[in-house]
Amino acid sequence: MANTPRRTNKLGPGALIMVVGPSGAGKDTLIYGYKERCANDENILFAQRLITRPEDAGSEPHKAIDHQEMSLLIDQQRVALSWPAHGLIYALPKCVDEHIAKGGIAVANGSRGALAQAVTKYQKLLVVHITAPIHILAKRLAERGRETVEDIEQRLQRADLSLPDLPHMVEIQNTAAPQIGIERLDQAIKAFMR
Repeated sequence: MANTPRRTNKLGPGALIMVVGPSGAGKDTLIYGYKERCANDENILFAQRLITRPEDAGSEPHKAIDHQEMSLLIDQQRVALSWPAHGLIYALPKCVDEHIAKGGIAVANGSRGALAQAVTKYQKLLVVHITAPIHILAKRLAERGRETVEDIEQRLQRADLSLPDLPHMVEIQNTAAPQIGIERLDQAIKAFMR
């Protein structure tokens, strides 16, 4: 009997690059720097998240959506992934799945809260864990100016800087110049896609 390829119900043939890590680790900085490097590569999609937070909240560019509409999109399976965090609901738009189904690479700012869903859903998933020591996270969060000192302390106390054991995960200690972290992200993605 000839060996036949094992079928999978997971979404592919493309890949999801999920960038995760605690607030203040510099995920957005590295993602946007990598996006500049890939500006002319139509095979790479950079997902804009849907968040139940106003657009003018001083955070990453995102599509603001109210809780009721978000719940409806999730119930109707019209988002790629969703997860709650810090009293908000986050989601990746359905175009992520469409791009991956066509063989493309999607890069998204994710969350450890969505990892179980992602592992189950995607054939090719690279988790890039961006992190830094607590004192650096605290300094960066303070520089953002979005939270009080007490809020920052509570956020860092809740932060779990470890991740579960995953088949394809790379950790980047983002403590040097942004260009170094961007280069490490680029190298990790290229190595994974070989």
